[in-house]
Amino acid sequence: MVSAFASTTGMLGALIPLAVPFLLTGQVGAVGLITALAISASVVDASPFSTSGALVTANTPADQRDLVFRRLMTWGLGIALAGPLVTWCLFVVPGSL
Repeated sequence: MVSAFASTTGMLGALIPLAVPFLLTGQVGAVGLITALAISASVVDASPFSTSGALVTANTPADQRDLVFRRLMTWGLGIALAGPLVTWCLFVVPGSL
């Protein structure tokens, strides 16, 4: 959720050290967990509060700006909820990474 409002790179710098306790247990693969964190932190970059989404919204013609804002909000919220779940299931649960 925080990545929708903050820098993806900054979030990765904060999330990876927080993941160390999970990695030290040996029950979670490092590559899978880091991959899931990176994807989850970056898929929300199209929300209207991130840099990319704000630029898209700002450059939209004035008569369509509200529509674009609402759709980007819907996308951002939906992917912020579904993205981590999907990446966890794909990259962490199998345990092969």
